[in-house]
Amino acid sequence: MGCIHGKCCSRYPPSSTSDSRDYRERGRYGGRHIISERLLECVGVPSHNFKLEYSVLSQRGYYPDSPDKENQDSFIIRTQIQGNPNVHFFGVFDGHGQFGAQCSNFVKERLIEVLSNDPTLLDDPVKAYNSAFLMTNSELHDSDIDDSMSGTTAITVLSIENTLFVANVGDSRAVIAVKEGNRIIADDLSYDQTPFRKDEYDRVKLCGARVLSVDQVEGLKDPDIQSWGDEETQGSDPPRLWVQNGMYPGTAFTRSVGDSTAEKIGVIADPEVSMVQLAPNHMFFVVASDGVFEFLSSQTVVDMVASYPDPRDACAAIAGESYKLWLEHENRTDDITIIIVHIKDLSDSGANTTAILRTGRTGRGGTPDVSITTGSEVFRSAVMTGSKRS
Repeated sequence: MGCIHGKCCSRYPPSSTSDSRDYRERGRYGGRHIISERLLECVGVPSHNFKLEYSVLSQRGYYPDSPDKENQDSFIIRTQIQGNPNVHFFGVFDGHGQFGAQCSNFVKERLIEVLSNDPTLLDDPVKAYNSAFLMTNSELHDSDIDDSMSGTTAITVLSIENTLFVANVGDSRAVIAVKEGNRIIADDLSYDQTPFRKDEYDRVKLCGARVLSVDQVEGLKDPDIQSWGDEETQGSDPPRLWVQNGMYPGTAFTRSVGDSTAEKIGVIADPEVSMVQLAPNHMFFVVASDGVFEFLSSQTVVDMVASYPDPRDACAAIAGESYKLWLEHENRTDDITIIIVHIKDLSDSGANTTAILRTGRTGRGGTPDVSITTGSEVFRSAVMTGSKRS
């Protein structure tokens, strides 16, 4: 989220038991701004004989002071990348700033185009992802769009056969549902890149950023106290990035595409990439903007999706619940975009091995940090440092 006063705090509510009609009614204030049809699509993965069934919903936020403000979120779903029936792409882009909508739409189109044209994509998806993000960022800087104080976050999932490659820049999120006995567990596939994370805080400080909350910048709190708790309790006034002698740019994230001014103080477009080998206990995954996760935890979102057999109903329920919670805590809402992808008919074709490839950070010798383990426990035992909302 890019605006200075864009974050607010809340304890995460429990999953609701209301049906999708109730959720949609709660979101009535913005219903006319829903820009995606309630379509249910399905695409096969013939290499492993399973299907991905998906739906998407994007809804403009409610902005009483800016009734004509456009939806700055965008999304893209592209199947059969490079003509390969086993390669599919899902992405959500959350624009911010005066030209946020232009930035998010530019990035969604160029990122997948660059990936699709990369001959190394299937041989080295992680390298291709990194190259695509950096090239798209450079092209946005060189475009006619003024990205000096505008940009976009990006959360994307590239499905290659039975493996998901998840690339994240910013504070949107991807989550996968894992069935463990009678429980369905939410495992985060990405981790929000904000100054709440110590590794990201240290990195931007080395780049010259001042990290302060709005109250600290305005002199209401001691600027020397460089501790802000966590996002659950301090979301109303999070730490933000500022130039040394100015009251800008004030970004609450540490990575994005665009934001050429913030780039000078450490806001980078290098993605963090995780990899998941799918197994029969993986039920579905969710790709969504922070308009969803501002007040709903990953586990709550997974619980809600699991309660609806049809992902179209789940999209409507989650958007409606998010919209309602925004209005309970603020006089506006954020834009809300969510893609839900059900994994259908996947048989047991090997060990459930997951690797976290932290390509935004490097280990000894300049190689990416990699943690490998088996089972769904990986995302709780070998995670990137910093806050994790679940």
